[in-house]
Amino acid sequence: MSRELQDVDLAEVKPLVEKGETITGLLQEFDVQEQDIETVHGSLHVTLCGTPKGNRPVILTYHDIGMNHKTCYNPLFNSEDMQEITQHFAVCHVDAPGQQDSAPSFPAGYMYPSMDQLAEMLPGVLRQFGLKSVIGLGTGAGAYILTRFALNNPEMVEGLVLINVNPCAEGWMDWAASKVRGQGPPRGGGQLHRTAAGKSSELSISGWTQALPDMVLSHLFGKEEMHNNVEVVHTYRQHILNDMNPGNLHLFINAYNSRRDLEIERPMPGAHTVTLQCPSLLVVGDSSPAVDAVVECNSKLDPTKTTLLKMADCGGLPQISQPAKLAEAFKYFVQGMGYMPSASMTRLMRSRTASGSSVTSQDGSRSRSHTSEGPRSRSHTSEGPRSRSHTSEGAHLDITPSSGASGNSRGPTSMEVSC
Repeated sequence: MSRELQDVDLAEVKPLVEKGETITGLLQEFDVQEQDIETVHGSLHVTLCGTPKGNRPVILTYHDIGMNHKTCYNPLFNSEDMQEITQHFAVCHVDAPGQQDSAPSFPAGYMYPSMDQLAEMLPGVLRQFGLKSVIGLGTGAGAYILTRFALNNPEMVEGLVLINVNPCAEGWMDWAASKVRGQGPPRGGGQLHRTAAGKSSELSISGWTQALPDMVLSHLFGKEEMHNNVEVVHTYRQHILNDMNPGNLHLFINAYNSRRDLEIERPMPGAHTVTLQCPSLLVVGDSSPAVDAVVECNSKLDPTKTTLLKMADCGGLPQISQPAKLAEAFKYFVQGMGYMPSASMTRLMRSRTASGSSVTSQDGSRSRSHTSEGPRSRSHTSEGPRSRSHTSEGAHLDITPSSGASGNSRGPTSMEVSC
């Protein structure tokens, strides 16, 4: 029985491990450690992804109210555009006490940490893993905690990316509920009552379970977003109802609602002020309920170290709705700090065109020539050819000075970026 021989094209076979690579490096993304770490104010659930690299900082995340690190950041860190960054940095996710998946209820009489105490718990996390410094990524309540942490421990924080940060002491629940309903502050139910001494008392458990999802959602999403992104809002409503421990969430919300003012001030020559010492990127969607708070925070920070990023067509959770844009901005930010100098353009960057890349300013006169004017934010200024290349190759990010609160056009101004 004869058989006919046929030519077969063999594709080039490449080794699984290239020369100079180790299998440990290839499996870094699967190197995940979950620990409950005891700190000065109780236990924290922490997840470390990857292996810290020498003296390079680790990305430290902290989530918002009604979320944990998975629901707040998984869409961002699982996106293709974020993979290049996580190849260079390990990531440490912190869950606020009792907010992680399947968290048990706290015992009766448990005193939940204040926002200041939650910030004071973070140095213990760094010591546990032998970390020297971090780049913080926080959203809402998490952004406040990381800002307080940076103010207390400037040597431990190399940079901050703050989404929807509110530096003020005002409680958000009544404000958010009235904004969504289009009416004055609600009475009873979920309202925060004050004692005669002026101290915040806990929210009444009565009626809390029913009011909880609406209050949290009005904090996370803007009014338009609640109507236009019904599926996403429904997903988070179900997460709050079915996955979160309502008693624990109640305590975390009370802590956030009772926060102190950060008392930060824009530095003035010859004056001692409290402000962030590290580069900071403030991020907010243009239809987010936190726009005013973020702009207020921007006006209080050092304009030479701060960039305000307003994301067009974006609501309260840019890391969920537009992870590619946020990953691109994050990359520029760390490049401005001196890391990832040879990183390639993201897929989003390559796909942009000059006609649709950015939002025009109110005066219609934005120009990329601003990137070479004076000592602005390290992440988007003309400090070296690397930074210039990101703003000169077509219309990618639109950068303009932010007016701030003082209205003094002669002083330095922070950068405002729209994309």
